[in-house]
Amino acid sequence: MSQNLPRARSVPLPTRAGTAARKVSPGDRPVTSTPDQPSAPAARVITPRLIGIDLARGLAVLGMFAAHVGPDPSDGGPMGFLMELARGRSSALFALLAGFSIVLITGHPEPRTGRAGRQAVVRVLMRAVILLALGTALTALDTSIDVILAYYALAFVVALPLYRLKAGVLTFIAAATALVLPQDLFLVKVWLDESSWGDTVIAHDPLSGLGDTDGIMDLLFTGAYPVLTWIPFLIAGMAVARLDLTRPVVRTRLALTGAALTVLGYGGSWLALHLIPNAYAAVAAGSDGDAPGSAWWSDAVGEPTYLFREWLLVAAPHSQTTPSILGNTGVALLVVAGCTIALDRLPRLRRAVAPVIAVGAMSLSAYVLHIVAIRALGTDDMSDASEPLVLLGFVVGVLALAYVWKRLFRRGPLEYLLYKITSPARFIR
Repeated sequence: MSQNLPRARSVPLPTRAGTAARKVSPGDRPVTSTPDQPSAPAARVITPRLIGIDLARGLAVLGMFAAHVGPDPSDGGPMGFLMELARGRSSALFALLAGFSIVLITGHPEPRTGRAGRQAVVRVLMRAVILLALGTALTALDTSIDVILAYYALAFVVALPLYRLKAGVLTFIAAATALVLPQDLFLVKVWLDESSWGDTVIAHDPLSGLGDTDGIMDLLFTGAYPVLTWIPFLIAGMAVARLDLTRPVVRTRLALTGAALTVLGYGGSWLALHLIPNAYAAVAAGSDGDAPGSAWWSDAVGEPTYLFREWLLVAAPHSQTTPSILGNTGVALLVVAGCTIALDRLPRLRRAVAPVIAVGAMSLSAYVLHIVAIRALGTDDMSDASEPLVLLGFVVGVLALAYVWKRLFRRGPLEYLLYKITSPARFIR
């Protein structure tokens, strides 16, 4: 005997006067989710906004590939220019999108509260612990790459208390930290250089005792991505996630803001170093190089010396200064705005860039895989002539692998493990 099943009730949408009501069944409602966040039971519909974020994240991953295995920017020419764009700016974009993910996990467009809010907070904290362990393990492989995952882990913990704030407040905090914290980092480094306090902390740091890994002092102050000066990127990403990127006017304003910050960061650095007498000469001498533009564009001339004030005016990608943070944030906002605008106005573009979107959707897996591949293939010792071919192989390989994987599975391999490991957070009361 057949059994009659109840039909899903249609829900009329609120209408304006003079507009006919349209009925939408519950299964038609769009559901958004992140690779680490379970979606609702209904069929998942990825919005153009999230697809644009995945595209931007995929570009960030490919940019880090270029910075790690690509030719040196000092080679010049179009290739050198592209490699220069990847230096520091791709990791800054990745950090900004990490802040975006914090908001997606903890509630978008409105932050979760009550039990759901506590579960989301625990999920982020568990994610941070996993990234810290994974980043430490990758650093222990002893490649030439400064692995960023452990820094992200600590930055997640620092930024998490801000997850309930509105876009305007987050923007203010991001701007304030970008203006203040680089100067604080400069003073801390001078102090550490003149005292033995840092050595005492390192001696009792359990992370430093694991071997050639990043310890607490590295993660906070002295490493390649010190949280003190990379936290503005995450907070800026949280502010962007609070915006309604489905509105064209919001995307346009985001692009204009990015352009203004880019000019302010790089242009302001160039202007200051040329207006202040002998400033650029002092920076070039402290950078072990005197290549034109090295103070505000390329960081390929050597590691900076932090015992002179002029360095605070440069905008080199990894200089940890206010101009560099402003410029890199501007570039990141331009990329995010450009990706969301392009996919909204050019729907057919989505198919053309599907492999890059797939890389962005499984960015953690792609990033870890390329570090392991660098260690296994020994690309640290490759010749300059082979660098373009090696980079091409990495890019083509990850695009093909990610595209095929996403055709077969919903999440990347590490994204799935991260989701499963953090799923017990749902038992939080």
